[in-house]
Amino acid sequence: MNSENKQNNDSSSVDRDIELLDAIPVTNAKRRYPWAMIVVIFLFIFIPFLSWYGSWFGRPLSDEKIQQYLTDKEKPRNVQHALSYIGNKIIEGDQSVQRWYPLIVATAKNEAPQVRKMAAWTMGQDNQSQEFHQSLLELLQDANAGVRHNAALQLVRFNDPSGRKELLAMLESQTLRAETDGEIELLISEEGRAISENTPLARIKKADGQIVEVRSTDDARIQAILVADKSTVKIGDELITIAPSVEQAFETLKALYLVGQTEDIPAIQRYTGQMTGMSDAVRQQALNTLEAIRKRNGR
Repeated sequence: MNSENKQNNDSSSVDRDIELLDAIPVTNAKRRYPWAMIVVIFLFIFIPFLSWYGSWFGRPLSDEKIQQYLTDKEKPRNVQHALSYIGNKIIEGDQSVQRWYPLIVATAKNEAPQVRKMAAWTMGQDNQSQEFHQSLLELLQDANAGVRHNAALQLVRFNDPSGRKELLAMLESQTLRAETDGEIELLISEEGRAISENTPLARIKKADGQIVEVRSTDDARIQAILVADKSTVKIGDELITIAPSVEQAFETLKALYLVGQTEDIPAIQRYTGQMTGMSDAVRQQALNTLEAIRKRNGR
């Protein structure tokens, strides 16, 4: 009997222990874990969103912010944001933004090329402004190719062909050369690839270990790679040929539709045939441009 009672007591004890375990609020821990995961996921999404929204040019700006951004000496993207915002306001017909015109002209002398490029675009949106017209003519002499290109395109909106030679240069390929001796490391090896202005294309390691980067001078496409990776190059050697981007070719041909001359025909005709990486829209625009030039010149 004692043995049976002991077994019964042990069994009851085990049952009580199981009941106690069941009573422990483990469900609360399970509930907390999904909420923690949700918070982490939210932060992973929200923080990049804040970063993107802070640099998004489509974000509306108050008058106070416009003033602050146009005169920002530290952050070029803030100046670009204000210029983009004002340019779109001009397109919408908002004449109140004319109060900012003197500051816009001042940004055309900003140290950052990307700011001067955006300033050129913004000034092109009001082709009645003489101060903008004069500033764009000055930007045709800019040291940066991208700035000159934008100025040439926007001058066409003023019915000014002053940038025609620059427009023709925009249809030409460009070969980048080594600025020093050393071993080259190619960072981009795919021909036909689209690249943005200032994209690192290669690195040259000098004998003393210093690195010299080779960067794209404009939005473009890789047309040809003329050296092998890890090969030795000398100063002046041809490295990479870049061709105009599809967008640049299209916009340039549209501009030449209005200001092109008979002597420009050979440069334009190349775009009427099959070109690697070029679109049908570019070929059609080249044909339209040739027709407009011939009509304009009685040919």
